[in-house]
Amino acid sequence: MNKLIFKNFTKSLIVITILVNIISENLLAQSKNPSPLHFPTPKNIDNMLFYIQRDPNVNTAIYAINYQENGKINKSNPIKAYWIRYAEKGEKKDFSYVQRKFAYGIESKALNNEDFELQFVSYKKLPLTLKKIDSDQKYHVFVNVNQKKIQVEKIFVRIEGGSFWLPNVKYVEVTGIDASSNKTITERMLLK
Repeated sequence: MNKLIFKNFTKSLIVITILVNIISENLLAQSKNPSPLHFPTPKNIDNMLFYIQRDPNVNTAIYAINYQENGKINKSNPIKAYWIRYAEKGEKKDFSYVQRKFAYGIESKALNNEDFELQFVSYKKLPLTLKKIDSDQKYHVFVNVNQKKIQVEKIFVRIEGGSFWLPNVKYVEVTGIDASSNKTITERMLLK
């Protein structure tokens, strides 16, 4: 009888130990900051649609509506993109030619009078849509990630090594409002 109790106790202890290890590993993975950097949140940016933050520094790429002097969107160039150089006292700075043409720039194509297709020059497999929404009469950017339509607020690009021309991008996280539930979500995607 004692052997049977001891055997059951041992089995239970093994199962509990395995479960505790699995749960603690999941919690540790979730609590780990994907970057050793602490990123500021851009505030009070005129006409900002979304922003991108990435390793290796806290400088932030801002993507805003490019309005003309008459208050209408510039249809040939609807997005104005630039840096907020948080690592350099928060100064605003335009992208360099190389950054605009090969890394962080956006190309656009008018779909109709109010909607535009957008693509990053460095990754054309992720089409975005800029469209004016009836509910607030403002422009927003949308993307489909993991079968979810997201109104984009921020994008985080996890980079581990590589070079300027060929960074080793581990993943991209898109954070925004889920169009179907109207709740904030973050979806991760691996780039191929």
